[in-house]
Amino acid sequence: MTVVATQEIPLVDLRAQYATIREEVRKAIDEVLDSMQLTIGPNVKAFDQEFATYIGSKHAIGVGSGTDALQLAIRACGVSSGDEVITVSHTFFATVEAILYANARPILVEIEERSMLMDPAAVAAAITPRTKAIIPVHLYGRGVDMKPLRQIAQDRNITIIEDAAQAHGAVLDDGKKAGTAGRVNCFSFYCSKNLGAYGEAGSITTNDDRLADELRALREHGQSTRYYHPVIGYNARLDELQAAVLRVKLRRLDQWNARRREIARMYDERLRGSGVIAPEIPADIRRHVFYTYTIRVTGGRRDDLRKYLGERGIGTQIHYPVPIHLQQSAEFLGYRKGDLPVTEKVAGEVLSIPMFPELTVEQVDRVATAIREFMKAH
Repeated sequence: MTVVATQEIPLVDLRAQYATIREEVRKAIDEVLDSMQLTIGPNVKAFDQEFATYIGSKHAIGVGSGTDALQLAIRACGVSSGDEVITVSHTFFATVEAILYANARPILVEIEERSMLMDPAAVAAAITPRTKAIIPVHLYGRGVDMKPLRQIAQDRNITIIEDAAQAHGAVLDDGKKAGTAGRVNCFSFYCSKNLGAYGEAGSITTNDDRLADELRALREHGQSTRYYHPVIGYNARLDELQAAVLRVKLRRLDQWNARRREIARMYDERLRGSGVIAPEIPADIRRHVFYTYTIRVTGGRRDDLRKYLGERGIGTQIHYPVPIHLQQSAEFLGYRKGDLPVTEKVAGEVLSIPMFPELTVEQVDRVATAIREFMKAH
């Protein structure tokens, strides 16, 4: 029998967040529309500065999406045809897509099972004379352990490009924020992110003055000044409306991240002993901002649990059911099932459950209770 809950708990509730900032957001948008400065105006310039200050980086360059950020960053770092770029298969497709845009070859390596993040030992084993860059992915809101990767990159003169699309405000092992560890570092402000626009947006952070100038030109068709194009660039500008929204939200990001950590602790406590594998919470919890709260369900029960929760009005998502090395579009890379066994195992077990700052204690209780009921019955 199908059970339908009277009130649904979504995976992410953007309406609940909007209700808390509605008047401020509308005022900011009205000011943009009154001025009709819609591209690279005062809000983009101010947000670039404010985000750079927040991250602890010298420069931030706002772009149209997280994919734009990756594509421009890879281009600016000189990655080109014949180069290899090491990253993971357990990530959103854009990470690898951006490498392919540069006509470079993605080298996909294994993850550590508990953290579900890039395995430094696998990176070291994958390096060849053609390795140009390493792209660690801070997935689910947790920062990769960058210390061994920094050492690998330094010893071999390899560029690090952080994919921090899911780690706004997360702290790395050196106490600095994600977005400071690489030569260039990439963020997505997709609407569901901890810091999300009302649509698509992204940013690139760097301490390199020359690269920052190049990236600003690349986001505007390669222009040095209007209608003068020393290089061929992209139409990858952050627009004023999104920048205005992001400025409002950035002021609340630390508060929202703190609430996500509180919710993660509640889930951790309530799911202990249930039979699901809760996400590993680092000793320094600042290293995780819980973009998602992603559990693992072993024994082939993940999809059944997802159906059970859905019937009770509880939203879930699988990030990501098919690893990139097994995607149809990536067949030409030559990977086969079994090449990355930990990645493949994790992909068959992960399940993200509701996580957003406005989630109530009662909602957390209801989600955890439903999971425990299912696991007890199965």
